[in-house]
Amino acid sequence: MGNLGEPHKRAYLADPCTLLGEQESDMPDFRNERVFESTPAEVFAAHRDPDRLARWWGPAGFSNTFSVFEFTPGGRWIFVMHGPDGTDYPNESTFSLIEENARIRIDHVCEPRFVLDILLHPHGSGTRVEWLAEFENKTFAKSMESFLLSANEQNLDRLSNELSGK
Repeated sequence: MGNLGEPHKRAYLADPCTLLGEQESDMPDFRNERVFESTPAEVFAAHRDPDRLARWWGPAGFSNTFSVFEFTPGGRWIFVMHGPDGTDYPNESTFSLIEENARIRIDHVCEPRFVLDILLHPHGSGTRVEWLAEFENKTFAKSMESFLLSANEQNLDRLSNELSGK
């Protein structure tokens, strides 16, 4: 099935007030949104199944090797992302919250530390996915803004391909 097109893709720094020097809020550092033709249950299934998740997780050109995948609240997720240049990126996370067909919160517990909240909203016959990331180190997040927003969009592109069977 795939996404419904460019008008339904958004990526931006989530709290523009921080850029203006005002106090940081409780808002996420980054927000990416995408509307998919797939149902929330179908989108959720692409996250729940480790074989499927390994196929699409990460930016374009990356692959994954999962050593631990405990998709339950409090469960661990330990894996290595393999970059297209051959560089390995070890990752360790916990699933701090899982609401079937609605929400997944991932706490990335190694550097750089962040929380990724994935929200699935029914949208017509499809799903609007919100990808909200909040980094512990705001300086790191700001310095990596361009890369992270692009990488998240590539990740959602790969999810779109997974959902459409490409």
